[in-house]
Amino acid sequence: MLTRTRKRTQVTSVLGLVTAGAFLLSACSGSGGDSPSETGGPSKDFSYLSFSENTSIKDTLTALSTGECSDANAVAKLKVDNQPQASFDQALQLRAGQTDLTSLFASGNSPQVAKDIESSGVLVDVGAELKAAGLDDAIIPAAKSTVESLYDGKVYVLPTEFNVEGIWYNKKLFADNGIEVPGTWDDLVAAADKLYSAGVQPFSADGTDGWPITRLVGNYIYRSLGADALSDVADGKAKLTDTAYVEAASKVAALGAKGYFGEAVGSIDYTTAVNQFLSGKAGMFYMGSWVLGNFNDPTANQIGNENIGFMPFPAVTGGKGSADELAANVGVPLAMSKFRYDDGAKQWLQCIAKNFGTQSLKDQGVITGFKVDGDVGDVPPLTQTVQDKINETTKTVLWFEALFPPKASTTSQTNAASLVTGGISPEDFMSKIQADLDQE
Repeated sequence: MLTRTRKRTQVTSVLGLVTAGAFLLSACSGSGGDSPSETGGPSKDFSYLSFSENTSIKDTLTALSTGECSDANAVAKLKVDNQPQASFDQALQLRAGQTDLTSLFASGNSPQVAKDIESSGVLVDVGAELKAAGLDDAIIPAAKSTVESLYDGKVYVLPTEFNVEGIWYNKKLFADNGIEVPGTWDDLVAAADKLYSAGVQPFSADGTDGWPITRLVGNYIYRSLGADALSDVADGKAKLTDTAYVEAASKVAALGAKGYFGEAVGSIDYTTAVNQFLSGKAGMFYMGSWVLGNFNDPTANQIGNENIGFMPFPAVTGGKGSADELAANVGVPLAMSKFRYDDGAKQWLQCIAKNFGTQSLKDQGVITGFKVDGDVGDVPPLTQTVQDKINETTKTVLWFEALFPPKASTTSQTNAASLVTGGISPEDFMSKIQADLDQE
């Protein structure tokens, strides 16, 4: 696991209403406490605060509330509230400061958000709770390892997905243009050259949100410098402004300079990027396995599942990393509030641990970090491909911003489109992020 020694970020709302000191003070005083009874008695519902943009988790919870978790729902009725992802972190921090966290909630846009909240001791140790209930094997080992890497060896979030990331490619476009599946970065660039020459946009990318582009930078770093390269940055042993790190940004920027992300990539959002690939307008698409929900939707997928392949991010010739080390994440991790952890919430936690993985795979074809125990019917071929890849993987790496504080993550993602359109140089891109890291 990775252990962070860096000082924690200060937590401040966008309105300037909550400083870190005020947050920690209010989280430990007033109506707060470690039990529901100290906040006015047991909750009458099991409240879940969701990203407005994410429907899969609340759909799965809703299905469970009338199915396998109906007993838990009879004790504490599921209630879903929504908050836009762009303002979610600030809203969550404000709720934490006012001891008003919901029973269950998406833990924020960055692992550091949950770490800051947990620093005042308001999150349920779900790992310990599951172990006490005899359910310590409910979270699959690979997902548990990823959670521990993200959260300093602790398990106080639930892995609603277990995603591996890589490059999805259009098999027909590859065959039509005589392209073999790339094994190295140079092969990948050569494949993009062929597609572009044939009038096909090589890569689809969400430049509006930025993170799909920065994922490319992070993967190049892992392949060239090894699996510990970004933990070295987080621990202060290396800097993003070091030549070898800037090289990664330069390689990705070079793809943009050739026009390989298409026109106006900065205005392309996630949905549009998915549609570009599924309509056959782009030959490749770097994305996590959460996109299987889109691929398995016949109304959205115009190219057909039989024409979609998956490859790990390729190796860098002479690099220290390996293409066998897939980038992985646990989707939108869910945390639970001690202030709302009553008997109903405990029953919900146990039921989620037992049934979320099966329900999500059965209904949506989404692989979670939970053990699947039950009949899920026929698993779509692409989903099976990813499951097989997960079974083959013994070591994973994180994504570019995984160990960054929120400010550095925001700087990275908001400048990603400019990196590939020439609006900012690779050196300046890395310098801006490193400046935020240096403030820690």
